[in-house]
Amino acid sequence: MAAARQFHAREGHLRVPRQHREDVEGEPLGLGSFVASACRRATKLSPECREALNTLGMRW
Repeated sequence: MAAARQFHAREGHLRVPRQHREDVEGEPLGLGSFVASACRRATKLSPECREALNTLGMRW
């Protein structure tokens, strides 16, 4: 979630390219694959995770 928040703060949206890697505290994280995976398994995410992504403007 830290990578998603960081990306959203910088870009103003959460439309992340599939291959995008976000550098969080010196560690590159696969944010693009996380967002794509979250979309595919939206019904299996915890309510807290769904709400956090909704707050960032996630397009399901």
